[in-house]
Amino acid sequence: MDRRHLLSDQDEPTAGPAYHYPAVPPAAGQWAGAGAEATAPPIEDMPTVPGYENLGPGYNDVPPPPGGYQHPEPPAASPTRRWDIPAISEELAREAFIEYATSSCCYSSKPPKEMVLTDLQALNTYRYRLETFTESRSTEWATEPYNGQLVDGMSGVAPGPWDVAVSVPTLFLDSEMDIRIPHTASIKGCHSCLNLGKSACNRCVTSGRIQCEMCRGSGADTSHQQCYSCNGLGRVKCRDCSGVGSTTCATCQGRGQLLCYVKLKIKWTNNMYVQVMDKRSGFPVDLLDSVAGETLLTDMNALVYPVSSFPDEAVNTASRKAVQEHQAQFSTSCRILQQRQTIELIPVTRVHYAWKEKTHIFFVYGVEHKVFTKDYPAKCLCCTIS
Repeated sequence: MDRRHLLSDQDEPTAGPAYHYPAVPPAAGQWAGAGAEATAPPIEDMPTVPGYENLGPGYNDVPPPPGGYQHPEPPAASPTRRWDIPAISEELAREAFIEYATSSCCYSSKPPKEMVLTDLQALNTYRYRLETFTESRSTEWATEPYNGQLVDGMSGVAPGPWDVAVSVPTLFLDSEMDIRIPHTASIKGCHSCLNLGKSACNRCVTSGRIQCEMCRGSGADTSHQQCYSCNGLGRVKCRDCSGVGSTTCATCQGRGQLLCYVKLKIKWTNNMYVQVMDKRSGFPVDLLDSVAGETLLTDMNALVYPVSSFPDEAVNTASRKAVQEHQAQFSTSCRILQQRQTIELIPVTRVHYAWKEKTHIFFVYGVEHKVFTKDYPAKCLCCTIS
């Protein structure tokens, strides 16, 4: 059974290599402001930046330049011996079963105390994991109110999306960063307010006054007296614009101008492939997701070579499949920075026991010695009623 999902691994965090020149400071963010929602200018109104002429709306994924892929080298030595974890002792099996029974108020403690253990079978269960730490980049047009920021569009040539240098964050941890690409910034008038810095008030439709809520525009209260809220006029000053008929433009925040630039989004993702070698023993392998095992092999490199000589051939097959899938999936769409593959041996013991002249089975699994059983033989009445 294989499961693929994105995870962040906390063990062995190491700082990745850094490029030689500093990253561009991230942009201050998109627009903010009360009132009307800020809108982005139409793409056709954006300036032309060499190298980014075909930049469309939204984020545009940019594959890495060709030539960066290297074939992994086979390891100098491969594991050849067989690892076996012996079955746990009868004393440990009994202790684990007692703890399991006491964890539920509906389970009687008699079976683990009175049972007769008849057989303990160790099941070598291996878990293979491949982590591929990738970097992907995408670009989009972005704007923000112009407040005197540096405008560098005419001072140099804009670098390509993969030429912008950043420091690689901690390996095998998901993260992302937004960067303003150098030499793409320019100033344009605000399209929302036509460079005025103000927009028509939507509530009062530029009149500065709205219907009185107390008298609903009649000018009189329920006693046919003059409404004290509007002094009998039926209309009051608009709260949104304070009676002036216009509000600060939400797009340019009253500046009348926008700074336009190309924004680069960089995402580092830890892509994970996990497969547990199912022994078809009746034990649900999904439970192994929550337990730890003994690490038998750790291999970390820019690109790892599939495990080929592990004693259990199912592990070798899983490794080949995982490495091939990740190379096919990520080698052209993003940049593979590091890979790590591990093999764990998870202790699983199947315990046969007799109680009240009947035979039963339970499993003890993981280094935490958790217990699983399909049918506990002594439950209270509330658990046995279907």
